Amino acid sequence: MSDDEQHNQTFEQASAGASLTYPMQCSALRKNGHVVIKSRPCKIVEMSTSKTGKHGHAKVHLVAIDSAILSDISLCMLEQEDICPSTHNMDVPNVTRTEYTLINIDDGFLNLMTQDGAAKDDIKLPESDIGKAIQADFEDGKELLVTIVSAMGEEQAISVKEAPKDAA
Repeated sequence: MSDDEQHNQTFEQASAGASLTYPMQCSALRKNGHVVIKSRPCKIVEMSTSKTGKHGHAKVHLVAIDSAILSDISLCMLEQEDICPSTHNMDVPNVTRTEYTLINIDDGFLNLMTQDGAAKDDIKLPESDIGKAIQADFEDGKELLVTIVSAMGEEQAISVKEAPKDAA
C-alpha cells in the first residue's frame, strides 16, 4: 500500500463535532438548571444534598421535570428522580434559545424566519397555553417573536412576545 492510499479515509458521517451533552459534577448542578436523566433532557425543580456518612460520599437527590424543556405534554409533566454521589459527573444537555419571527401557521406547524432571513418550518405549534396564545395573537394580526428552545435534537416553542415597532 502506498503512502497516499493509507491516508485515504472514508467518513460515514460529518458534523461539526458538537456534543449533545457535557459532563458536570453533581454537586455543581443547581435548581432551574438542566440535567439528563434516563436519556431525557430535564429541568431541575428540586435538589437536596445528604451529608457524608458511613458509606462514603455525600449524595445529591435530584427531582427534575422532563417536559419543562421540550415535551409537548402539558398535562402530564414527567417527573424524574435520581440520586448520585456528589463527586460523580452527570450529563448536562446543551440547551439553546433562539428567537424567530413568526411568518405563518400552516397545518399545525409554525413558519418561522431567522434574523438572517432563513426559513424554518419544522416546529409544531404547541398544544399548551403557549400554542393558544401564539394562535390568538397571530389571528389578531400581531407581528410576533417566538422563542424556540432546543436540546438533544429536539425543539419546542416556549414563549411568544410581540415584536417591537421600528422607530422611524
